[in-house]
Amino acid sequence: MTGIAGSHTGGCLCGAVRFRTEGPLRAVIACHCGQCRRQSGLYYAATDVDDTCLTIDDQAGMLCWYHSSNQAARGFCKRCGSALFWRARKRERTSILAGAFDPPTGLQMAAHIYCADKGDFYTIADGLPQHARDLPAEHSDETE
Repeated sequence: MTGIAGSHTGGCLCGAVRFRTEGPLRAVIACHCGQCRRQSGLYYAATDVDDTCLTIDDQAGMLCWYHSSNQAARGFCKRCGSALFWRARKRERTSILAGAFDPPTGLQMAAHIYCADKGDFYTIADGLPQHARDLPAEHSDETE
């Protein structure tokens, strides 16, 4: 799943946490799992980037990491509550919520994962691939 290259910036709603990416971003994957739905209120649409290409500016000390499972942590601003990041343990990539980027992003949605867990109050009708659980094994390094 190819994404876009270049430099991109973004941040939380209040501006306390800002970030910059340099290098390729993966195409956006929408995760409909229960944890992502509860955190976002709908689904978690995120790209990801190699950790060496991500710079986080948190001078106000507002970035908080919540360990939502034994496998991953979710980064958010503790001042405004904006969900920003998702990071798996033992992985050197960080997922970034697509909506946290400053426009224009050039990002495009590529697929939906954990559709078996999606909320019963909406329909996925964008024509993109839908996976009951995670992405197929050939894309396993790109999952949320």
